[in-house]
Amino acid sequence: MIVSEIYNKIHNWRKINIKERHFLLFACFIVGILTALAAYLLKLSIHFVELFLTNNFSQTGANYLYLVYPIIGILLAGLFVKYWVKDDISHGVTKILFSISQRKSRIKPHNMYTSLVASSITIGFGGSVGAEAPIVLTGSAIGSNVGRFFKLDQRNLMLLVGCGAAGAIAGIFKAPIAGILFVIEVLLLDLTLSSILPLLVTAVTATTISYILTGTDAMFAYSQVEAFTLQRIPYVILLGIICGFLSLYVTRTMSWSEDVFSRLKPWTRFALGGVSLSILIFLFPPLFGEGYNSIETLLAGGHKFNELLNGSFFYNTQSRWGIVVFLGLILFFKTFATSATNGGGGTGGVFAPTLFMGCILGFIYSYTMNELGLVTYLPQENFALMGMAGVMAGVMHAPLTGTFLIAELTGGYELFLPLMIVSICSYATIVVFEKHNIYAMRLAKRGELITHHKDKAVLTFLKVEDMLETNIPIVHPEMTLGDMVKVISSSQRNIFPVVNDDGTLQGLVLLNDIRNIMFRPELYDTFKVKKFMVGSPAEIKIDTPMEKVMNTFEDTKAWNLPVVDDNGIYKGILSQSSVFNYYRDVLVENYSEEEE
Repeated sequence: MIVSEIYNKIHNWRKINIKERHFLLFACFIVGILTALAAYLLKLSIHFVELFLTNNFSQTGANYLYLVYPIIGILLAGLFVKYWVKDDISHGVTKILFSISQRKSRIKPHNMYTSLVASSITIGFGGSVGAEAPIVLTGSAIGSNVGRFFKLDQRNLMLLVGCGAAGAIAGIFKAPIAGILFVIEVLLLDLTLSSILPLLVTAVTATTISYILTGTDAMFAYSQVEAFTLQRIPYVILLGIICGFLSLYVTRTMSWSEDVFSRLKPWTRFALGGVSLSILIFLFPPLFGEGYNSIETLLAGGHKFNELLNGSFFYNTQSRWGIVVFLGLILFFKTFATSATNGGGGTGGVFAPTLFMGCILGFIYSYTMNELGLVTYLPQENFALMGMAGVMAGVMHAPLTGTFLIAELTGGYELFLPLMIVSICSYATIVVFEKHNIYAMRLAKRGELITHHKDKAVLTFLKVEDMLETNIPIVHPEMTLGDMVKVISSSQRNIFPVVNDDGTLQGLVLLNDIRNIMFRPELYDTFKVKKFMVGSPAEIKIDTPMEKVMNTFEDTKAWNLPVVDDNGIYKGILSQSSVFNYYRDVLVENYSEEEE
């Protein structure tokens, strides 16, 4: 009680003496510190577990523990989520995207640590995923709960959710600009003068704390071997297009794999995911974990790339094309390894896999060009960096994030122009085939994706079940015209659903259709409802997205349509007037404050 009273007094004093927008910056500073500490703890945990398990692995022969570790990691992570967390913590970025777009600022407190634990176990034991999605969920949860602790209003709470995500990316990568751009491009947070400063404070604070904890060196040590020349622009453009097609492959393959795993029972998912992942890692050791060690090897230059063959069946390969075949197979199977990790019960994201695949693609592209003699020379390290930017930009539909992240990760600002070209070309390629990024695609499938298009955004807030009219009298096929007239006399509607005894919708009775016979008493006992009822222009499923519902109204030109469940059981009537009324209410509630 005493603590609660002190807390309330401090809060009341703050509310009277400090303006909300000023105190918000202090809250952003706190969020920046906490997200950086969380990112540091996550990286430390992953590296500790991975080093402990693989420190004595052979570099020249097969390591059979690769067949065991991933299965154990997925099992432990899955059991932790099922019995301790008891909540779904997968697809962290998708959850934050949904939270921001739906203006929901409450993220459960357990998300401030549970994703860290689950992803540390998953990746440390070899899960072929990244730690960035879990840390983004962690950062946003920190932002949400810090804001709630300080009792900030709803608008600032939502901004702190975005700030937490920006701080998480900035902290784990030491990349403040990329953190801000990620929130704007991927999480669709509107950039306004009131939001840019809080994002900057959080991102810069998180990066500074990361510098203090781990030093100021870039995440990937890189020194440019050869300056970029304009003559290489055509080859950069071609690489960008190839990155776009690889991004399309990654996006659709992962989407397909998620659908496959979602249809399986939990233990079947675990068995399929764990066994598939362990076999892939045993055959291709670079698939173990995040893959950042492989990126460092490819960026190191010289012939160090041969170290990627260590511990694999390709170890004694002498052919100059052996490394290309090996890396090509890794490129093909990485998506399946990532899907198997998450599908089997592990926790992780696709941030690191996109960087990993992009680096390999850029290396294969430049190495092949050089070996075939198609060009004078393409610096393999430079093009590996460009590939990283290109695949990230394509998969996430975020060309600015891809460009600035790679520049900040490596300090390779001299390559800013080619990084931008590759990112733009990759993005332009994939949007021709796929209009949503890998995170938004999951929401789009469920009809829950919010965009900056205000009309579509408002429609996404609306749910069919909230607007149903269930007080309209129903009639049965065997009822007579006389019975029908009695129903009409006690109702003010001109539409009546016809249902069987089991509740299945059979059709509709429209008042205008029977107006010419309803005043003829001699027909009351001879005409039955099944004779004069008509079929519905369309039936709406109760879980149909509202945008599709409005398209149905437009196509049928109907003003009222019946709603049924998946089994055809009648649930109610949906009218355009109800939709418009709800639309106006949501528009006023969610957008009037912004327009002011």
